[in-house]
Amino acid sequence: MAAEAGLLELPFTCDEQLTRRMRLRFQSLQQKNVRPQDGEKLLRPNEHIYRVDFIQQHKLRFLRWDMRLERPGKVTVTGTSQHWTPDLTHLMNRQLLEPVGIFWRKLGAREVECNEADAQEFGERIAELAQIRKVMYFLLTFTGGLEPAQLKGSIVFKA
Repeated sequence: MAAEAGLLELPFTCDEQLTRRMRLRFQSLQQKNVRPQDGEKLLRPNEHIYRVDFIQQHKLRFLRWDMRLERPGKVTVTGTSQHWTPDLTHLMNRQLLEPVGIFWRKLGAREVECNEADAQEFGERIAELAQIRKVMYFLLTFTGGLEPAQLKGSIVFKA
């Protein structure tokens, strides 16, 4: 949690069980030689499901992202419109929210960069969605050699 008074820092938590279940869905379709449903989003190997648990839902004002990448690479954070359910096994492309947050660290750089306008709009949208959700799920896509263990991320709100 953020040390400053009035700040609420909510970490991204990798949901290993849900990620595994979604990967099993993909394997099952492959083994049965069956096509996915129209518009179904199947997890690629570099995609993982994360969650943010809102310990407070109301009167949140987005302040900033706190994304730390231990090595160069890129992570794309996409929110989902799923409500109340941990079962994203049949996640549909239309359930993926826009805009997305894209965060990267270049070789030799110490700071993580992002497209600030999209990240700001995305953060504000998350604050709005928190009013009706206790948990929000995210699809994180890792590229450039970056892996989940090399990410520490959170969203900071004014509470």
